[in-house]
Amino acid sequence: MPYDGFLFEADAQCACRNGKELPMGELIDKAKGAANEAIGRGKQALGDHNRDPDQKAEGQAQELKGKGQQLKGSVKGALGNKV
Repeated sequence: MPYDGFLFEADAQCACRNGKELPMGELIDKAKGAANEAIGRGKQALGDHNRDPDQKAEGQAQELKGKGQQLKGSVKGALGNKV
């Protein structure tokens, strides 16, 4: 089997925190959400600084997308491996 970056098959599917198994989908969605929120806030700040309403609106949309991804990750975490 080719090396895919994971040492064990289970590493590709879940992570553990405080003895609780977390589906990787939850972690990935939360990480993507946090990144999109941060980038969105940055775009908003640039839009404010440059007086560019389009860039500010793009940043607001990206931040909202990030919040949605975070929510999706939280729902996945609450439902466990049933998703």
